[in-house]
Amino acid sequence: MTTDSHATTHDAEDDPRNRDILIYVNGVMKPRAEATVSVYDSGFLLGDGMWEGLRLYDGVWAFLEDHLDRFFNSCKAVRLDVGLDRQGLFEAIEATRHANGMHTDVHCRLMLTRGVKVRPFQHPSLSRSGPTLVILMEHSKPVDRLASAGVRLASVPQVRGLPHSQDPKFNSHSKLNCVIACLQAEQAGADEALMLDPHGFVNTTNACNFFIVRKGEVWTSTGDYCMNGITRAKTIDLCRANGIPVREKNFSLYEAISADEAFLTGTFGAQTPVASIDGTPIGDGTRPVTARLRGLYKDLVAAYVAERRVR
Repeated sequence: MTTDSHATTHDAEDDPRNRDILIYVNGVMKPRAEATVSVYDSGFLLGDGMWEGLRLYDGVWAFLEDHLDRFFNSCKAVRLDVGLDRQGLFEAIEATRHANGMHTDVHCRLMLTRGVKVRPFQHPSLSRSGPTLVILMEHSKPVDRLASAGVRLASVPQVRGLPHSQDPKFNSHSKLNCVIACLQAEQAGADEALMLDPHGFVNTTNACNFFIVRKGEVWTSTGDYCMNGITRAKTIDLCRANGIPVREKNFSLYEAISADEAFLTGTFGAQTPVASIDGTPIGDGTRPVTARLRGLYKDLVAAYVAERRVR
């Protein structure tokens, strides 16, 4: 089966403007074809780096404070010097946006590595010239079919690891475990992988956080083995603020496959419905709770944007 038959939670409408974008590389705006890093860069050699995804709505980066908290906390935990403070990083992000004339429906990939190494080996001390910072932005609008048809998931053998092996809360460049999971799902004829935790409970997908709905109650994993998603947290908060029962708990594939609804959360797609798991359709396809949460999240983003545009 070819990849052409698959969807992903990051499928976007084609936008020809992306062929001519400018990309921030260590303070310099470079055309897409010239935006390169050294083969000695620690990110290329080892996946030694952190990244963050941001979404632009009407000139405002949604939930920017939460994203910067996660980014700076991750870098601190692995002693990765950002080289800029929060204001400096924000100014670099804004400079990239303005250089590209971008205002809305934009996705930003903020990437930081430990920098160029003097020799191609593992030890962090071999990165001596300072970090490599790349800010890549694309005009990016999710395709309509994601919200209607949903994505197909397959449970896979690749699991989310223990925090003391490679903590899944790091948005690190080291994503091989998720890539392997995605390959396993593709081989099973699905769009993305549903990954279990080390104890066999349902955890997350290779790219997004995972939720189910059973009898009007929203469930998601305990959070012990998944990315601490910003959209995940906002979705849980919206449930609590709007009288929708929500639980962070362990649950099995049995409970996921027999759920009334299932959906994914992420910065790019917000809440994306799940059509099936392991070939079994989820619910009857009406998805009332998912639809309500999508509306509540849209209102939350609109309120956030409106508040910051008048400042």
